[in-house]
Amino acid sequence: QQPFGVRGELADVLGVPEAAVRVIVPDTGGGFGGKHAGEVAVEAARLSRASGRPVKVRWSRVEEFSRGYLRPAAIIDVRSGARRDGSITAWELGNTNSGMFGIVGPYEVPNQRLDFQPADSPLPQGSYRALAATANHFARESHMDELADALGIDPLELRLSHLRDERLATVFHAAAERMGWAGRLHEPGLGLGIAGGVEKGARVATCVAVRVGADRRLEILRIVTAFECGAIVNPDGLTNQVEGATVMGLGAALFEAIHFEAGAIQNASMSDYRVPRITDVPPIEVVLLDRRDLPSSGAGETPIIAIAPALANAIFAATGVRLRSLPLVPDGLIPERTTGPA
Repeated sequence: QQPFGVRGELADVLGVPEAAVRVIVPDTGGGFGGKHAGEVAVEAARLSRASGRPVKVRWSRVEEFSRGYLRPAAIIDVRSGARRDGSITAWELGNTNSGMFGIVGPYEVPNQRLDFQPADSPLPQGSYRALAATANHFARESHMDELADALGIDPLELRLSHLRDERLATVFHAAAERMGWAGRLHEPGLGLGIAGGVEKGARVATCVAVRVGADRRLEILRIVTAFECGAIVNPDGLTNQVEGATVMGLGAALFEAIHFEAGAIQNASMSDYRVPRITDVPPIEVVLLDRRDLPSSGAGETPIIAIAPALANAIFAATGVRLRSLPLVPDGLIPERTTGPA
């Protein structure tokens, strides 16, 4: 996906000018997963130089898990101040390691401090769908719900009262209306959560309905995502992008994780690494808002940013338990106490 970047990496490793390196990229139907860096190309070049012959390198699945890069780890600290009337007066968000994308929020707050602190990672790390916007939106939208609970204000109302972005407010209204937010039942074990944001020029809001039984097992009943990316060119293709991002986001939100023991990865296979299955996917409803008066913007990444915080907020509404770390339910069960720092 980045032939010029790979060419530079090869030139640096081999100690030759970039003009002496040719990277040939065959036509493909799509590029999914980690294909940005040159690890495999570097191995092939070194082996080819040592043997004096053309070399083909093909990683096994275990090698891909253990030699490829991981999604950047992150610690995100959020603090805020508000008045009893519901006005947010101060906001501080600090992201360690995962990145700047999505760190600037859409909400109007007079006093803000936003910090990003890079860190040296002991593990190779690289791009993930929507980059750091997934992590930063999870932290911000989870905290907005915590703030709403502390103030005794409806979470949607708190968001809308601090929005000047008419486009984002519209998708929040659309998702909430389709889900039936205004008429929701406040029953133990049932919960609705909502989250949204802006990324890559598009606006998204996701609403999730969940049930948590006496056995603490999570059941996702329904997902509604409202999405606006300017003028829509291909509605079917756009709907597929939103649904695909939602399913991918479910995995990261619920259970996807690399497990280590004694410095080795324990789940380096697709049979051991938990990804969403058909039975994990609830009904997904996509509400597309077509703005013919605006230029089209990207839709491949933005829909993923709201699903994890919407799930966390729905779990809190159903149980009173606030989950602040991803994945939220690696074993499928909701803990009985809030997890993570306040």
